[in-house]
Amino acid sequence: MRINCSVPRHKRKKKIFKLAKGYYGDKKNRLRQAVQQVKKSLTTAYVHRKDKKGDMRRLWIARINAAVKEEGISYSKFIYGLKKAEIKLNRKMLSEMALRDMDSFRELVKLSKTALSA
Repeated sequence: MRINCSVPRHKRKKKIFKLAKGYYGDKKNRLRQAVQQVKKSLTTAYVHRKDKKGDMRRLWIARINAAVKEEGISYSKFIYGLKKAEIKLNRKMLSEMALRDMDSFRELVKLSKTALSA
């Protein structure tokens, strides 16, 4: 008699079904659908991990822009002024300063404005 469900096959199926846990309908119960959906999910997860970096940068820029608008200067002029003043802070730190420490952020805006006018 031939064994259909050997130990390696059972382990492989278990791994797929563990990854497919929480999927809708047959995608969590049937092997073929589960394999297809897990494969698709893993590829989109890879892509979205790369996209997340750009999304975060977009969020930081939006935060900085909102904070700088209150000070009466545009985002692009602010960044250009920082470059002219040779202040090297990345956008993540600038957005954190704009959220948590507005006083020091205002100082940066002043420095940026003076560098632009000079």
